[in-house]
Amino acid sequence: MKQGIHPELKPAKIYCGCGAEFDTLSTVEEMRVDICSKCHPFFTGEERFVDTEGRVERFHRKYAKAKKEG
Repeated sequence: MKQGIHPELKPAKIYCGCGAEFDTLSTVEEMRVDICSKCHPFFTGEERFVDTEGRVERFHRKYAKAKKEG
């Protein structure tokens, strides 16, 4: 390895939106993430819809009209 070209790693704390906290090594000391392995549906096996803009409801309204007409 070449000397002096690699970033310095230091202890880091990761904070998730679900409340989980992790300790790791990183070039930054603190990170905030929206989703982690404790709350991600792939790892938990749960299916959740995160709909902040009303997309699911808009989809259902749009295609409910089409279903009634057809």
